[in-house]
Amino acid sequence: MNLPEVVPAPRVITIADLVDQAERASAFMDELRSQMLAPTARKAPPVLSAVQVSDLCGIDKGQLSRRIAKGDLPSGRPVNAARREFTLAEARMWIRAYGVAFPRPTGAKAVTIAVGNFKGGVSKTTTAMTLAQGLSLRGYRVLVIDTDPQGSLTTLFGVLPDTEVNAGDTIQPLCAGDERSVRYAIRATYWDGVDLIPASPALFAAEFLLPARQMRETSFAFWDVLNQGLEDVRDEYDVVVIDTPPALSYVTINAFMAAEGLIVPMPPNSLDFASSAQFWSLFSDLAANLEHSGKVHKVFRFIHVLLSKVDMQDTAASVVRRWISATYADKVLPVEIPKTSVASVSSAQFGTVYDIAKYAGSAKTYQRAREAYDRVTRFVEDSIIECWKSPL
Repeated sequence: MNLPEVVPAPRVITIADLVDQAERASAFMDELRSQMLAPTARKAPPVLSAVQVSDLCGIDKGQLSRRIAKGDLPSGRPVNAARREFTLAEARMWIRAYGVAFPRPTGAKAVTIAVGNFKGGVSKTTTAMTLAQGLSLRGYRVLVIDTDPQGSLTTLFGVLPDTEVNAGDTIQPLCAGDERSVRYAIRATYWDGVDLIPASPALFAAEFLLPARQMRETSFAFWDVLNQGLEDVRDEYDVVVIDTPPALSYVTINAFMAAEGLIVPMPPNSLDFASSAQFWSLFSDLAANLEHSGKVHKVFRFIHVLLSKVDMQDTAASVVRRWISATYADKVLPVEIPKTSVASVSSAQFGTVYDIAKYAGSAKTYQRAREAYDRVTRFVEDSIIECWKSPL
C-alpha cells in the first residue's frame, strides 16, 4: 500500500522574501554573464573570414585579394598562409566601400521602425536585434531603442538592465520632460554601426510620468514624446529600430507613433494569432480616437507581419499559416524564421545568429537560420529605400 506524500504546510510569502528572491536572481545573472561573456564580462563582435567579407561585399575572393594589395582598405589579420580574418569594423569599411547599402539621399532622415506585439515570447526582441545587426552588415548606421522595462534587448547587447542602467540612461527623462532629445541616452555598443538607448526596470515610471504630464499640461501630446525626441538625431542614422513592451502601454504608443514602419513577429499558432487580433483592435481603436479628435494624423509607410519560431514539423502550424495569410494578405513577409537549435543556443548565450562566429552544430542548420534573417533584412531594407525614394 502506497502512503500519500506529505505535503508541506503552506506559509505566507512576505515582501522580504521577494526582496531575497530578487537579490538571488540578480546575483545569479551576474555570475551567469561573467561565465558567458568572460573574460571581460562584455560581448565581443564576431570575427569574419575573407570569404564572409567577400560575400558581404558581393565580390569574389580574388577581387578582395587584389583590393588588399592596393592598400586602401583594411587588410585584416593573417591567420595562416590561406586564411585572413577581419574585425566587424574592418568588414563594414569594405561593405561601405563597395556600395552595398543604398545611400541615404541628401536631406533624408532615418527611417524609424517599431517592432511590436502584445504577447511575449514571439521573438520580438530577437527580431529587433537581428534586424539592427543585419542592416549594419549591409552598411547602414542604426540606432536601437529599448523601450521595454524588462530590458531584454539591452541584455542582448551585453548590458545588465538591473545593475548597469540607471533611470537617467533610459528614455525616462525624455518622458518626464527633463530632456528634449534622446541624444543624452545614446551609447556605443560592441557591434560596430549600432548604437543603443538602453532600458531598465526603472522605465516603468514612464507609464505614470506621461499621463501625469497630460493632466498638468493642456497642450501636451503624450503620444508624441519619443517622436519629438528623435528629431534631433534622425539625420545622424539611417535607421532607428525600437523594441517595445508586450502591452499597449504609453511607451508602446509612443514607439508606434514615432515609426514609419511596423514589424509584427507572429509564431503560427492559434494563441499568438488570437493575440495579434487584440493587438490590431486595441491599437487601431486608440489611433482612430486620436485622429477623430483632430490631435493626430498618422500613416505608416509599411507594416510587415513576420512568421517567427516556425516549427516545420508542426502540422497545426500550416493551418494557422493559412489564417495569417488570409487575414494579413500582402502584409505577410514571404520569408519565415524557422525554429532551430541555432536560435536556442545563441539566445542561451545572450546572442543571435549574427553573433556566432563558428557554429558547433550542423552547418546546414546554421545556414538555414542565417539565410532567413538575411532575407528579412533585405525585405525591410527595400521598404526603407522606398521611404527615402518617395518621401511623404
